[in-house]
Amino acid sequence: MMNLVTLAAASASSLTGAGQSGLRSIAIALGGGLGALGAGIGIGMIFSKVIESVTRQPEMRADITAIQWLGFALTEAVFFYGLVAGLLAYVL
Repeated sequence: MMNLVTLAAASASSLTGAGQSGLRSIAIALGGGLGALGAGIGIGMIFSKVIESVTRQPEMRADITAIQWLGFALTEAVFFYGLVAGLLAYVL
């Protein structure tokens, strides 16, 4: 996999405008797509554990909910990092 990425990056400089545009489109798609996949899995895990935790200890609901939103925000930030990385690969 790494060899394919290295080969694509090395040959991108020798491509015409249309070829570079295609590789840039693939870069943004991979950056956004993989970021969204990871964020979706992470958010699903967060909310499943919150439901499990509140079911086990209902008196801790307020504390668990506060931690839940923190985890949700951090997981979404990872998605945006992937999207920005894809956009940077598209621009550069």
